[in-house]
Amino acid sequence: MNRGSAIYVGDVVHRRYRPKEHRLRYKVFSLLIDLDELPDLDRRLRVFGYNRNALISFWDTDHGSGQPGKLREWVEAQLSDAGLDRADLRIRLLCYPRLFGYVFNPLTVYFCETRDGDLVAILYEVCNTFHERHTYVIPIDGGSRSVVRHSCRKEMYVSPFIPMDCSYQFTTRRPDSRVAIAIREADCEGSLLSASFSGERRVLSDASLLRTLIGFPLMTLKVTAAIHWEALRLWLKGVPIHRHIRSLSPHARTIVQLEER
Repeated sequence: MNRGSAIYVGDVVHRRYRPKEHRLRYKVFSLLIDLDELPDLDRRLRVFGYNRNALISFWDTDHGSGQPGKLREWVEAQLSDAGLDRADLRIRLLCYPRLFGYVFNPLTVYFCETRDGDLVAILYEVCNTFHERHTYVIPIDGGSRSVVRHSCRKEMYVSPFIPMDCSYQFTTRRPDSRVAIAIREADCEGSLLSASFSGERRVLSDASLLRTLIGFPLMTLKVTAAIHWEALRLWLKGVPIHRHIRSLSPHARTIVQLEER
């Protein structure tokens, strides 16, 4: 398995099954960031910045508790609360970076691994357009597997076109030459929506970042615009709207127990 930070370029695909069929596909890229490498990436790369303005940047405040310089500490606290040994772990997260200072991440995935490569836990950090975040902390059994599957109850309002009484089923391919995250959302009647990202690995360097930026110059703005455009299309199709249910905390989390998977 390849180690460290990288770029992954691929497709986001959504398919809604009920009450109206709806599909979308967009080309995007994500960064896989090893939290221990961030200071070195900030020094070594000219177009990338860590907690500072740059063409492409990563800010701690966009994730976790929102505190600058505290992201690894926050992840370790989630693992500790889940009863997991957090000592000497490699923590890598897959997310959209800021482009020209702007980003919206519907989903950030944290891979928490031992130095030998065994997966200890995955954290799925879900964000909505109401400035709320909810992180699902999921311990992993059999941490050497390349593909892991698990499930949990939905705990935060995300889309006005999907009810709250749903569950998520995750199928995740760990980062290597490729990465893939697939989520199936279901209610008591069965599948409502499937969403996935599948991407191919590229080296994280100034040259590759510039090529990617030229290919996706306004990607993070496009993500937000696409959310509203697809919402308009669903509304025009007559899909029922569910009112926003405010989260009890803007930065909440759920520790998923073994029996929930």
